[in-house]
Amino acid sequence: MFKKNQKKVKKFGWPTVIISSLICLLLGSGGVYYYMDQRLQAAEATSNSLGKIGTVYSALYQNYYRKVSREKLVNGALNGMVDALGDPFSEYMSKSETKSLNNTISSSFTGIGAEVQKSGSQIKIISPIDGTPAKKAGLKANDIIEKINDKKISGYSLSKAVNLIRGKKGTKVTLTIKRGNETFTKTLVRDTIPVKTVSGHLVKDQPTIGYVKVSTFSENTAKEFKAELKKLQKKGAKSFIIDMRDNPGGLMDQALKMSSIFVKNGKTLLQVKQRTGAAQVYKAGSKFDNGYKITGKTVVLINSGSASAAEIFSAALNQSAGAKLIGTKSYGKGTVQNTLPFSDKTELKMTIAKWLTPDGDWINHKGLQPTIKVDYPKYAYQTAIDTKKTYQNGQVSKQIKKLQTLLQALGYQPGDVNGYYSDQTTTAVKKFQQDNNLTVSGNADAKTVNALEAKIATKLSKNDPAYQRAIEAVK
Repeated sequence: MFKKNQKKVKKFGWPTVIISSLICLLLGSGGVYYYMDQRLQAAEATSNSLGKIGTVYSALYQNYYRKVSREKLVNGALNGMVDALGDPFSEYMSKSETKSLNNTISSSFTGIGAEVQKSGSQIKIISPIDGTPAKKAGLKANDIIEKINDKKISGYSLSKAVNLIRGKKGTKVTLTIKRGNETFTKTLVRDTIPVKTVSGHLVKDQPTIGYVKVSTFSENTAKEFKAELKKLQKKGAKSFIIDMRDNPGGLMDQALKMSSIFVKNGKTLLQVKQRTGAAQVYKAGSKFDNGYKITGKTVVLINSGSASAAEIFSAALNQSAGAKLIGTKSYGKGTVQNTLPFSDKTELKMTIAKWLTPDGDWINHKGLQPTIKVDYPKYAYQTAIDTKKTYQNGQVSKQIKKLQTLLQALGYQPGDVNGYYSDQTTTAVKKFQQDNNLTVSGNADAKTVNALEAKIATKLSKNDPAYQRAIEAVK
């Protein structure tokens, strides 16, 4: 989550520092001297550290047995300092990486549509964005990306991995994904990630219930959100279902503007705690919502892909407006990032604070617990079937068991779901192939498996238990 409008650091010359020191000595006593002494000691320690860095830089540049560029050494030093923090959300970004981040914030970029983070030496998915190639391919929160285009990326910086994943619209990228103890490969076609971050409609057969889906928190999300709410109100909506599932977050100010709409003026939306001083408390009011309020019954849908700003919004409505959270536990990202831009168009992205819910909870790595827990059936979470092989009668494998599970979920009868490709399984596959205009062979080839997984995705989208429970909750 990003906090915009960072303060610029004012630079002082040595004359100013000397004059300021004399004024302090004239005004104060021992306490002032102690304060200045601390500052001087800190400055001396910093100078010594930088001197050591400079010595190493000079030695490597001039004496290393192979020629090395200044840029490579500088970038290595900067990345090394940030990596020492052990914080997956802090990083030094190159020009291209900075541009990529800014495009993401402005919600206009080309890629696969998955928010990722560094987790130790691995790259982990926080959430796939709804309607994107990543979501359609079945990628999920906490999936580990092991390879990109068959290249191992263990130890890669987050930005380097993102740059490999992104590319021109229409081009392909192949990801090797580890989910739990299983590994599978998915080839995705890069696309333009939706610029519009909010969509909505009236619930079918429930003309007074409005449904609003928020995919990310970008520069115009609050504006889009308010417009969608007003449009649905004009159509007759009096209560709302706000869907924050698989929303990886984004800009903090957008979450504040949106949550304030549902919370009474003066009630807490968010607390931000830096390493020193008291927490800064943000409260609902016209500063954020411009006087536009919704008082009708509202619930929020969350899942393991709801992170950062999506969790800020959900927590604010839950703890300060009494809205129920429906679904599964959220991701648990409780820190705030800011960027420090440099003149060469690179940036330092760093964690500057942790954020707390209205009740003062820090949900980092814990997430928000739903008021009403509702989940998809277990088959929705099994890993993709390996399409490099064709499965047929007499074989036994874990992949065949997954195939049988999906056939059963779609109403076909594969026999015992035990991983053995029996005569019944062959008959079920033939029936599925016939129903979907595929070559009827009884063997599960790549086309059959892909068609099967696509049918499952359609079934899940039409049979959403959390959505149905939300409708009941706001009736």
